Amino acid sequence: MPRAAQTPRSLLVAPLLALAMLWPLAGGVSGRGIDASDSGSATSTRPIIYDVSYPQCGRALPDAFTYAIVGVNGGRVFSANPCLAENQDGEADASQLAWAGPGVQFYANTGNPGPRLSDYWPIGQGSPRVCSPNDPDTASCAYNYGWNAAADSYATAVAAYVSLGLAEADATRTSAATTWWLDVELANSWREDTRLNVAALRGAVDYLESMEVAGVGFYSAPRMWARITGGTDAFAAYPSWVAGASTLGGALSVCRGTGFTGGPVFMAQYLSRGLDANVVCRASGQ
Repeated sequence: MPRAAQTPRSLLVAPLLALAMLWPLAGGVSGRGIDASDSGSATSTRPIIYDVSYPQCGRALPDAFTYAIVGVNGGRVFSANPCLAENQDGEADASQLAWAGPGVQFYANTGNPGPRLSDYWPIGQGSPRVCSPNDPDTASCAYNYGWNAAADSYATAVAAYVSLGLAEADATRTSAATTWWLDVELANSWREDTRLNVAALRGAVDYLESMEVAGVGFYSAPRMWARITGGTDAFAAYPSWVAGASTLGGALSVCRGTGFTGGPVFMAQYLSRGLDANVVCRASGQ
């Protein structure tokens, strides 16, 4: 996942569910405790959670972890992570999905570029909301865009399962035990009208919940969330996965705060051995 601690890019203009549901240790890869080199304390024993996506294509990934979160997109909506089901040479044994194992969670990019910049804008789409060709720059159109983007990401994940022989050829759903995180970053295209951005995110949430996934949460950082959504509390029932810490200690400090959604901080990201690692906040008593 792109590091949210990087210098934010400018906005492009015109351009709870229960927390227990987000803690699927069963079926994950057997992990180890974080050692003193990770935490600064030999007494700290925590789950090992990594998140990976297209920037890690071709990289050797750890073989000991509790579970992993894999990005389904190639950095933007309506694109696929080329290493989700195979590596860049078409070899399935380098699949990030296969590496993550049955305890995998997914994250998907989000955005709202508007009708003038997007080839995927839902002009004329009548469901789940009406996007009139006569007025295609509305909250309803943005909602449909978010819904469609989430549907495309979900279909990408299903196709990856099928290509790996982990689902039947006619499968239309992933495992119901899978949690999905929506990636909300300035690196993607957003509108100055934050009301439209919130509508797009609502569409994405509603699509994933219509597929009866185990849970939905948001990945972002407070400054980016405020810039993109206006600091909305419309998603206060959903947990936050907070980016930006460079150390485990910094991530634990994040755990003690309030999530950018207004809901709980479920997880905080930090750097560990050149990869994005994560600490679960509530499960660790923070």
